[in-house]
Amino acid sequence: MKKHLLFCLSMALLIASCAQPDNDIEKRIDNYLSQMTLEEKVGILHAQSKFSSAGVPRLGIPELWTDDGPHGVRPETLWDAFASAQWTNDSVTAYPSLTCLAASWDRDLAALYGKSVGEEALYRGKDVLLGPGVNIMRTPLGGRGFEYMGEDPFLAAEMCVPYIQGIQSNGVAACVKHFCLNNHEVNRHTVNVNVSDRALHEIYLPAFKAAVQKGGVWSVMGAYNLYEDVHCCHNDALLNGILKHDWGFDGVLVSDWGGAHDGEQAARGGLDLEFGTHTNGLDAGKKDAYEDFYLANPYLEGLRAGIYDEETLNDKCRRVLRLMMRTSMSGDRGFGSMNSPEHWADARRIGSGGIVLLRNEGGVLPLKGTPAKVVVLGENAIKPMAVGGSSSSLKAQHETSILDGLKAALPGTEVVYERAYQGEPFITGYNYSLYDISDPRSSEKLLSDAIAALDGADYVIFVGGLNKGKTRDCEGKDRLDYGLPYGQDEIVEKIAAVRPDMIFVNVSGSPVAMPWINNVAGIVQAWYLGSETGNAMADVLTGRVNPSGKLPFTFPKALEDCPVTTPEQYPGILGEDEIWQSYYTEGIYVGYRWYESRGIEPLFAFGHGLSYTTFEYGKAKASSRVMKDKLQISVPVTNTGDVAGAEVVQLYIADKEASVDRPVKELKGFEKIWLEPGQTGTVKFTIDREAISFYDEEAHDWKAEKGVFEALVGAASDDIRTSVEFNY
Repeated sequence: MKKHLLFCLSMALLIASCAQPDNDIEKRIDNYLSQMTLEEKVGILHAQSKFSSAGVPRLGIPELWTDDGPHGVRPETLWDAFASAQWTNDSVTAYPSLTCLAASWDRDLAALYGKSVGEEALYRGKDVLLGPGVNIMRTPLGGRGFEYMGEDPFLAAEMCVPYIQGIQSNGVAACVKHFCLNNHEVNRHTVNVNVSDRALHEIYLPAFKAAVQKGGVWSVMGAYNLYEDVHCCHNDALLNGILKHDWGFDGVLVSDWGGAHDGEQAARGGLDLEFGTHTNGLDAGKKDAYEDFYLANPYLEGLRAGIYDEETLNDKCRRVLRLMMRTSMSGDRGFGSMNSPEHWADARRIGSGGIVLLRNEGGVLPLKGTPAKVVVLGENAIKPMAVGGSSSSLKAQHETSILDGLKAALPGTEVVYERAYQGEPFITGYNYSLYDISDPRSSEKLLSDAIAALDGADYVIFVGGLNKGKTRDCEGKDRLDYGLPYGQDEIVEKIAAVRPDMIFVNVSGSPVAMPWINNVAGIVQAWYLGSETGNAMADVLTGRVNPSGKLPFTFPKALEDCPVTTPEQYPGILGEDEIWQSYYTEGIYVGYRWYESRGIEPLFAFGHGLSYTTFEYGKAKASSRVMKDKLQISVPVTNTGDVAGAEVVQLYIADKEASVDRPVKELKGFEKIWLEPGQTGTVKFTIDREAISFYDEEAHDWKAEKGVFEALVGAASDDIRTSVEFNY
């Protein structure tokens, strides 16, 4: 009987919701606003706990619950602290990092990712999932690079839109972050970014703009840093000007936790919902510390005194209520699901789809037949990675290690493991020890045992890299150097001297130095792959899945080759009032734009990624030699190998006659095509005025100039296979 009543109630809510179009939602909001007191309006604009904000019980308006993403739903925390609540039913599916998703260059996988993680958030009763992150990788040292989508604004924009739409299909809001210019972690609360308007609009804003105008995102999170000497969480120029006025954003601007710093700016500068400000709970010496937030009692007092206008207050409330109507007050959200076999399959598919084969000398991969003995080396072969990285740290219900994944995939093979080095003896999170992976052996003994194990091995696989620890891919701390930690480079050299056919699996969310690159046969970029890490990696290493990932950022040979090298650029120089000043003097020359403009050869180029088969590109053709409104570029691609696989075909545009300084070329299209051996398919791109435009700082608008352009089509930014010119 209880199940039947629940079903009837859910159906009634579904029917009611389906009968309410957007204009009806606005009428409902008007009705609520007309009944709310001043105190109730202010009451829904700030947190009531670490991750929730209040509703209006008198009117049946529910609370709003947020939680960290974007790689899964964060474990429950205490009401007033970030410490773990130590629940036993909040273990989730850990999904691959967003760098892995970006490396897939697969919009369908992005939609699947969003839908799947959104279902888990819904099941957990969350209304807003704090992600995706779309800040641009400006330097390889940036601590949160693993949470973002690479160095290119077009790629990040294209990949975040289906992810957002997938989450929101569940009635759970995505919250794209961090708006904007949060490109490194050091001094993140006190660094003012000095950047040209052109670089701002061409490099750092496009993904956010796409999230709003194409993805229809329901919430946006402000950034910790400052822009034009004003914190981004209440920056009038960014929030009221660009986000809400220029782009027409109708959702909620959420502060990052503790990102608000000024009461008047919070009231007037575009902030709608404030979290985490100057309180760690109820021990701040007040009856309710949350009432001391800028958008709480101080705002209420200012409204009563006539300092602030009620029109702005109503706009904030309207946005928050609209978010509630779309989420917590929506009648057709369903119930979601968590830790289902389907979600584990999703995580595995996304992970294997983003793994990048960087080097494969002599065709050492995939593993052939049933090897008699495979030696697996390296701490990252056994280290759990779902925990770590700070706010995106997860409590995974299960996490298959790379070692266990290989053992399961090779049932007839002796798989021998040696650690070779020890980096982190303990893995901790949420105030209690989760794993003890310490080893009593000395560094010398670990290495000698590893070398001894190589005898008679058909394959040697070293699993190393970074690990989401502080200064090694983690929120709040940038990396200290470009090399691998724990002496791995020297260890790899010594093992490669014995086994030059060694395969190195690099686990990281950002580029790393590889001084030993020419001494190993295979290199695989593994990312942080979540719950199905070992199975996804085994799928690719054994050839069950043909790798099709492509790098979403450049691997420079050395840190000195990067566009950001001076203290003024990063981390900035200390100015007045303890505010750091970071100067983006590289302008629009970020990532491959920089390396190509300076003629610097990278270790691995943006867009690079190998396959177990080969692809041949035919001649690119344009539908017309003159572009008016739109132009179609087409190119035939043939799988010339003997293995089925997918190829990411990339389109770059070069302006041959620009009146301003422009990059050698810029990514403006990509398509992933699956081909059987011998099969030919035609890839088509449609480009328009936007694809050839640059941001004109004098006109404060985008400009497309008349002239000659070249469409370049290839397998990577440094591997252009065919091109065709056209005029505009």
